Amino acid sequence: MASVKVAVVTGGNKGIGLAIVRALCKHFKGDVYLTARNTKLGEEAVKGLKEKEGLSPLFHQLDINDLQSIRTLGSFLKEKYGGIDVLVNNAGIAFKVADTTPFGTQAEVTLKTNFFATRDICNEFLPLIKSHGRVVNVSSMASYGALGRCSPELQKVFRRDNITEEELVTFMEKFVEDAKKGIHQKEGWPNTAYGVSKVGLTVLSRIQARELNEKRKSDGILLNACCPGWVRTDMAGPNATKSPDEGAETPVYLALLPNNAHSPHGELVSEKKVVPW
Repeated sequence: MASVKVAVVTGGNKGIGLAIVRALCKHFKGDVYLTARNTKLGEEAVKGLKEKEGLSPLFHQLDINDLQSIRTLGSFLKEKYGGIDVLVNNAGIAFKVADTTPFGTQAEVTLKTNFFATRDICNEFLPLIKSHGRVVNVSSMASYGALGRCSPELQKVFRRDNITEEELVTFMEKFVEDAKKGIHQKEGWPNTAYGVSKVGLTVLSRIQARELNEKRKSDGILLNACCPGWVRTDMAGPNATKSPDEGAETPVYLALLPNNAHSPHGELVSEKKVVPW
């Protein structure tokens, strides 16, 4: 099966993730895996796409907060396909604005999934990405907004071209600790756990792209962060301006960049255009 191409979408059972799976089933020449933490919900989503739309997605369980779950999927993909051609890191969470959960808890929970778990996925799966593979980290323009509300010192750190993954992790851990102590704003952080989690993901994407250039110069892999836009999902609510299918357009565009493309790479992309970081 190594000759068959494979695409994997995390958090694929609803919202933008499901729309990305739908579009890849239509336009990607290979197998498309919808992954979800909850097996029942994931299998129901696959069944819906098959029976109602005549598409052929496949399902595999994946809880990005569980390292064993990540490794089980990685081993399966390596054995069956010899690696991964397209990886879309879509799984993520956000607390509602009106949520009364203490901010320190919101920071810890949000960064655990949106930053640290996505980083775990990348650490396990990036070595499996095949030549000319495509990696799409679904970030948000909230990352850009949150960056602008960071202190000048933090902005400088997060814009540095030579920031390391270790440094970034230390800063993300510091944000969580500062939030728990109630001193995050005094320490130069914006008052948004979701925004900071996506700053982390966007900067991580920049670091990962740089490291791919250094380690695998001739492989033609392109890795980017993107913003799907304000999309009508459980997370963003019913008043958002885009449908899930419209929100999937930029992630799918990046996932299907042609083999001869050299850019974008290591960028934040919104509406299929690079956003200067």
